[in-house]
Amino acid sequence: MAEIDGLPVQATSVTSMDEGTTPGAANEARAAGIELGTVARFVDIAVDALAQAREEIDALNVYPVPDGDTGTNMYLTVVAARDAIREARAESGAPSPAVYAALARGALLGARGNSGVILSEMLGATVRRIAAAHPQESNATVLADALCQASEASYAAVGEPVEGTMLTVLRAAAEAAVERAARPGARSSEVLTVAAAAAREALGRTPEQLEVLAQAGVVDAGGRGLSVILDAAETVLTGRRPMPVTSPLGRHAIPVPHLVAAGDDLSEDGPAYEVMYLLDGGDEEAAALRVRLGELGDSVVVVGGDRLWNVHVHTDDVGAAIEAGLEAGRPHRIRVTHFAEQIALKEAESALPVAASLPALAGRSVVAVAAGPGLAALFEEAGAVVVTGGAGKRPSTGELLASITACGAREVVVLPNDEPTVRAALAAASTAEADHGTRGLRVAVIPTHAQVQGLAALAVHEPGRTFDQDVTEMTATARHVRHGAVTIAARQAMTMAGPCEPGDALGVIAGDFAVVGAELGSVALVVLDRLLAAGGELVTLVSGTEVGDLADRATAWVEEFHPHVDVVVYDGGQERYPLLMSVE
Repeated sequence: MAEIDGLPVQATSVTSMDEGTTPGAANEARAAGIELGTVARFVDIAVDALAQAREEIDALNVYPVPDGDTGTNMYLTVVAARDAIREARAESGAPSPAVYAALARGALLGARGNSGVILSEMLGATVRRIAAAHPQESNATVLADALCQASEASYAAVGEPVEGTMLTVLRAAAEAAVERAARPGARSSEVLTVAAAAAREALGRTPEQLEVLAQAGVVDAGGRGLSVILDAAETVLTGRRPMPVTSPLGRHAIPVPHLVAAGDDLSEDGPAYEVMYLLDGGDEEAAALRVRLGELGDSVVVVGGDRLWNVHVHTDDVGAAIEAGLEAGRPHRIRVTHFAEQIALKEAESALPVAASLPALAGRSVVAVAAGPGLAALFEEAGAVVVTGGAGKRPSTGELLASITACGAREVVVLPNDEPTVRAALAAASTAEADHGTRGLRVAVIPTHAQVQGLAALAVHEPGRTFDQDVTEMTATARHVRHGAVTIAARQAMTMAGPCEPGDALGVIAGDFAVVGAELGSVALVVLDRLLAAGGELVTLVSGTEVGDLADRATAWVEEFHPHVDVVVYDGGQERYPLLMSVE
């Protein structure tokens, strides 16, 4: 689905495989250019692969701190990239460079932890090289050079690079890719195959390079996550699933780590806190900040560009790390994690079905995404925890995850109220349950594709019912709501209702364009007429910004032609959609 000014419209699908799958290496050389659809498919497969491997990678996490979240952090970083590329592609007519830039920025903003921040730099460098490819370059050369630039950028971003980590694994993959790409007639699928194989081999050697891995009997967690991602890239171009990693001991399964006590790893000489924040600042300030943070702690990573940076450091002096950011620019979205508490929390969760030492989860909450201030007030009045959203500012997986876990409820119902946000909500729900399932947390996502569906579902929410009964009733109610909207076309496009020009009034029914007209009011009445064609008892109208008399005209029309149908009007304050409508 594509979008016009935020609303979905049917579009021609993009081929998901590049020229590397067509017969003849010469074809690839002549038709150079890695297709955007191929990159998008890779991101989707990488998300799925990391979701499956997340717990395994978390269990491997002993370096630099055994906090057991490397897999989760890498997963959430790629999820953020996926959400960004999907939203960018949905904007009708968005050129490939803009979509690649959105992917890089999404990964940067959504990066979590040391591994996630480094991964965001790798992804950003890779897509920037793909976007800058010359028409005469072969895809094999572009991919090999992209891996090299990703490796160089990640080494440069880390204050003190350490071998035996994901940096080493990527460098091995890049070197193998360059060697294969230099051969006459090399194909992109071959380059990725040898790169992924080299990464798996390098991963198996990481215990030889990093003593803490050898002591725990594991390979590097970040390297394992990177290997999963490269395997996903190979799968996209070849359709094959690579063989599992073989450890130095000859086993075909990643060994479970033999961890020493958390107190031994977190010695008085070692950093006790992880500090992360986004920074608005220039290149010189970011470089100086990297040096300053190196004086304050270790695991320093500063990545980004264009005056936006993601900053990460392990330190004992949280205040100084934040003050350094203030000197370099404007730090925001600051997050501080105390390692000892984090590790104790994970140990308690794994040791007890419901850890008695943890804050108790109780009750049931609803998390709802609201597209405007009026809608937010409606959801809050009904008792929901509100997350700001809407077209053009959809919440990330991380924001939804934070809201789910912060509400302190044992049972959480999520109302995305927007089709693209459903995917982010599902990722947040699965992550929350994986992280807090031992405490009894249950999360259900009701796939509401419109704000009015969320309002209807919340209206029948009943905490006195069992969780499954409540979710079933809310889901059934949302599903039976017939919903529509009106908006103004932002650009020329072909819709299911025919062509439209900028400034045309568009009527939407169930997410598809159904009406194209010259005036919003008449189009709104056509949409209402179609929504009421199958009958109904209640019409809900939600006014947006600059709505004029749309709601009054729609109300008068219903009262005249459907006198037995009740009408409820709310001031939603949503942008882009002057009027949202539903029939129950």
